[in-house]
Amino acid sequence: MECTVRWQPQAGMAFNAETGSGHLFAMDGAPEGGGRNLAPRPMETVLAGTGGCAAYDVVLILKRGRHDVRGCEVRLSAERAERDPKVFTRIHMQFVVTGRGLSSAVVERAVALSHEKYCSASAMLAKTAEITTAVEIVET
Repeated sequence: MECTVRWQPQAGMAFNAETGSGHLFAMDGAPEGGGRNLAPRPMETVLAGTGGCAAYDVVLILKRGRHDVRGCEVRLSAERAERDPKVFTRIHMQFVVTGRGLSSAVVERAVALSHEKYCSASAMLAKTAEITTAVEIVET
């Protein structure tokens, strides 16, 4: 896996990232740090990537189990250390999974498998952060 991140000096503290798969996204700093607040902060992209990794796992596990999953949303909230390096110290992931006939046990197992076995991002962040999860199922 590769990624190139380029500083955009004309934009203060903005950076453009190009992933190895050829996708682009922008990051920017807070105004008090010289940024212009035009894009997510780098640490926000880490948190969003973790949510995407976990959601991907949950959907894939449910689909492979032939469950009628129709939507998956992960709402993340995090706390960071007060001093540098300001690592994540707590992360809560609220999964809202929609579908037909989804049991709590099945969805909770998918979330647990993601957290305990498959999600590389949450495995890395668990080195510094307490990660908790909750599940809500919406019947469609």
